[in-house]
Amino acid sequence: MATTVTSAEVDLRELVAGVVKRAVELGASAVESVVSEGSEFSTSVRLGEVETLKESGSRGLGVRVFVGQHSANTSTSDLSPEGVEQLVKAAIELAKITSEDPMSGIPAPEQLGQIEGDLGLYYNDVYSLSNEERIDQARRAEKAALAVDKRLTNSEGGTFDASIGRKVLANSHGFVGEYRSSYCSISAVPIASDEAGNMQRDYWYSVARTLAKLESPEEVGRIAAERTLRRLGARKVKTQKVPIVFDRQTAGALLDHIFDAANGDAIYRHASFLAGKLGQKPFGSNLTVFDDGTIPGGFGTRPFDGEGVPTRRTTVIENGELKNYLLNTYTAKKLGLATTGNASRGLAGTPGIGNGNFYLQPGEKSQEEIIKGVKQGLLVTEFLGFGVNLVTGDFSRGASGMWIENGELAYPVEEITVAGNLGEMFSNLAEIGSDLIWRGAIACPTLRIEGMTIAGE
Repeated sequence: MATTVTSAEVDLRELVAGVVKRAVELGASAVESVVSEGSEFSTSVRLGEVETLKESGSRGLGVRVFVGQHSANTSTSDLSPEGVEQLVKAAIELAKITSEDPMSGIPAPEQLGQIEGDLGLYYNDVYSLSNEERIDQARRAEKAALAVDKRLTNSEGGTFDASIGRKVLANSHGFVGEYRSSYCSISAVPIASDEAGNMQRDYWYSVARTLAKLESPEEVGRIAAERTLRRLGARKVKTQKVPIVFDRQTAGALLDHIFDAANGDAIYRHASFLAGKLGQKPFGSNLTVFDDGTIPGGFGTRPFDGEGVPTRRTTVIENGELKNYLLNTYTAKKLGLATTGNASRGLAGTPGIGNGNFYLQPGEKSQEEIIKGVKQGLLVTEFLGFGVNLVTGDFSRGASGMWIENGELAYPVEEITVAGNLGEMFSNLAEIGSDLIWRGAIACPTLRIEGMTIAGE
């Protein structure tokens, strides 16, 4: 059986509470402390042989102190009494020499709290397999992929990952909260060759918080193989404007840009095309987007955010209207609004803004039905590179996928660029699929968008 990280020698709740108390004794007007511990395993297998094998544990402590309107952050992996004392003293001394910021501070006492009950974030079975069984999961995924077709001649490998973690947060308003989480995944990346020696690769994966919900290695391998084989014989297409269908993976990447644009940090810096548009309707009426940190078992779920504020369900866009920005305490003060419980932080640095379970409300058609409605167009299955200007919303990324003719997938396409403007793209949603499936903290169904340009030959 694999070993797990224990905290028998250190009571983590007492540790962060002690840090808070000591910082106040040394002159801090407000304090926030976080400690995390975890264990992770990762292996990759290529052509049946183990290429990498990593098992590690980690534990660290961070503190954010305020001396009036001055603040500083420090962190350490030394949890000895001497190490903790040095950490707190260093934070106090640093705070005294930083610039004042009237917007800094921890949340007000009435804003603090956490969701009670089991949110389905932690399962013991994630660490129930032996190392040999974990390696076998990766080996089986790769083997299943290569067995599908003789044109699958090589592989970038199969992988299996597992991790568990615990986080405890405390502050000088008396808040102490904690939660555990677990994660596991399987992937396969086969390579196919045609008669001319041209090669293509693709992948598939499964992720879950519990082994019980992980797809079998054989299923992961089969889908990876099918995705790879359909890319053989890929060609370019001419530059043109046609309807573009984005599968769940690439549609999720588009939605990720909307999260970045609605991020309070980008808003108050005027670095987003959504700045100043709260209450306006910059998108089409069929677009509704939520951020929900309360969905049981969700990859973006947690009982409280990085500042001790309860997570919640926030309507970001409703029928095309921008209803809310996503905020932590600092950005909320900057904008004269209230935090949405989206603070995100590690051990070091000030809190940023993270998403909960960020998703686009699905429609009623399957991906197959959406494709059947396209006379001539493109199904995008992969993005390459990065080309998004959040200030203007201009979008341009390399892509590959499948050409659509008369509602059918005709042939693979590569070495093209798809371009548009995010505001216009999400105003021109012709179809929204019903296939919303969670494979991460951001999820989006298949989308069909009109008016975009494909740059090819």
